[in-house]
Amino acid sequence: MSILKSWSQKFLFTDFYQLTMSQVYFDYNIHEIEVQFDYFFRSYPNYGSHQAGFCIFAGLETFFEWLSQAKPEKQEIEFLKNLKNNSLKPLFKKNFLTWLKNIEFSTLNIEAIPEGKVVHPHVPIVSIKGPFALAQIIETPLLNILNYQTLIATKAARIKEAAKGQIVMDFGLRRAQGFGGNAGTRGAIIGGVDFSSNTGTCFCLGLTPKGTHAHSLVQAFIALGYSEEEAFWAFAKTFPDSCILLIDTINTLESGLPNAIKTFKKLKTLGKNPIGIRIDSGDLAYLAVQCYKELKKAGFEDCVIVLSNQLDELVIHQILTQIEQEAQEYNLNPKEIISKLVFGVGTRLITSAGSCSLDGVYKLTGVKTKNSWQPALKISDSPAKTLIPGDKKTYRLIDTRGKAMADLICLNKEHPLDKEKFTIFHPQDSKIFRILNKKDILKADLLQKPIQQNGKIVYEFPSLIEIKKQREQDLKELDQGVRRLINPHIYHVSLSEKLCHLREKLIKNYRNKTLTVKHSLD
Repeated sequence: MSILKSWSQKFLFTDFYQLTMSQVYFDYNIHEIEVQFDYFFRSYPNYGSHQAGFCIFAGLETFFEWLSQAKPEKQEIEFLKNLKNNSLKPLFKKNFLTWLKNIEFSTLNIEAIPEGKVVHPHVPIVSIKGPFALAQIIETPLLNILNYQTLIATKAARIKEAAKGQIVMDFGLRRAQGFGGNAGTRGAIIGGVDFSSNTGTCFCLGLTPKGTHAHSLVQAFIALGYSEEEAFWAFAKTFPDSCILLIDTINTLESGLPNAIKTFKKLKTLGKNPIGIRIDSGDLAYLAVQCYKELKKAGFEDCVIVLSNQLDELVIHQILTQIEQEAQEYNLNPKEIISKLVFGVGTRLITSAGSCSLDGVYKLTGVKTKNSWQPALKISDSPAKTLIPGDKKTYRLIDTRGKAMADLICLNKEHPLDKEKFTIFHPQDSKIFRILNKKDILKADLLQKPIQQNGKIVYEFPSLIEIKKQREQDLKELDQGVRRLINPHIYHVSLSEKLCHLREKLIKNYRNKTLTVKHSLD
């Protein structure tokens, strides 16, 4: 079977050790004990010269699409059955494989923060409760899907912020990592991209694809004995109502722009209005100013100017800053020029250039023994890797200005506003804390929502339009300092007093080795 045929929808879209661990759980009859895993990330993307101060969560619906289709198929079980160990004996046992082929991921209870919401380090984004082996097996696909789409959605949100409300188009498919480009496009749309050239994903998502034309169109016509102007006219005649011409094949200002203006004048005689031009090389800010000046002089000041070529949030910020300075030298209003810009962003968006992965992790935080949940803890020499244990809820505290002031992680039955005053603690250092007054807090929004409970999906997945609105609302609630492109202000993620004390107690117990072994594995 070709790996390109629905490979990502299969049950075996996972790491091998998820299956070998599950065999161990099965052998010791702990495969069906109830456990809790939390998905979260430890740090924002750092792009080197600039850093993110927030992330945008994406990928949840895609993960559930995988979950609903990932029933082990006969050929997958047969593949596992034929695997041998170093003694040439079957690696997996028959009774385990019999159990495996009958598993149902619908038995997992799942809560999650909705897609499109701003998320921060250490906050549980997805919490999964259910049989140990099932919760273990889904780790890899969950991380694969959520980490990448969240990474790209975050990059897209920063790019959209830098563009100051101007249209942003995703041109990244050709530079994406294989079919991951489809997931990347979805993440980009959630993050703020307005349109994409990825036609297949637009079809799947119910969107309208957008694009212009390549240099090869002009090159081909010239090679066949025609001129650049004739190449432009051929494109314009074919697409008279959506004509955007790429003008930098020969010389942007001396050839491409004059020929584009001539073509636009011909379209006018046909009663058609040209859409605009695209520039894919050179000093994009300078060229945008010069092109706008000439287009305005020719009566085409309403034409858009699409800029592309290795754009990201910092480059777009620099382009706009340069335009604001240079436009005045030509007695032009920089706001008029900027209002005509469209940004085609490709490689640096779809690959999240500078920060190629999100350090999202999936960790065991609780085990159910008899009728009660026991918190589970992982201790590390690195404080950032010491887990926040137990069954938890996260509240976003909104101050009286309507701004998010902190994400507070609490134990499941806590509510932060039950007291007039309460103390919140740094997630890694219990010596760092703040005392908050209830009167200074407008509301406490519970972030996680039930998604799958008792074998059923209990959540209505929102449309992309609704997800984008959620992102816009969450970003409005962030202080401008947190949204800065460079050296953003640190947003506070904190622990409640009870949760902080629980973790400190567990750490002390672990280090003193006071925990007793209740069961023998012999």
